[in-house]
Amino acid sequence: MSRTRWHILRQDGALTLARQLPARFDLKAETLLPGGSKTAIAHQVRQDVWRALQHMRGFSPVVRVEDTGAGLHVTAGGRVEGAFGRAAAEEAVATLLASPAHRARWVRHARRGERSDA
Repeated sequence: MSRTRWHILRQDGALTLARQLPARFDLKAETLLPGGSKTAIAHQVRQDVWRALQHMRGFSPVVRVEDTGAGLHVTAGGRVEGAFGRAAAEEAVATLLASPAHRARWVRHARRGERSDA
């Protein structure tokens, strides 16, 4: 069984996690989170975005995490091959990013991973 390969791109204080290159946001939502491991946040958000949109044919998640000095600016969404309802998909991602339970889990996980994040 082969594991899916995720590309991690680092540039200008930001980290982008994507399954396919070039990374592309056909749909997206954004939020600000407290500081922590960019890698840990990206992986956790990616998993939850996938769970929310896995029913969407041709969807591949992309997450960008950028250190702003005041926290981490997270852009989540992804690439979609084919036709899709952009408004509904972006609403689903925005709802996920605003979820207090998900945010708390992401931040807890990111703080544990801070020591190993570059």
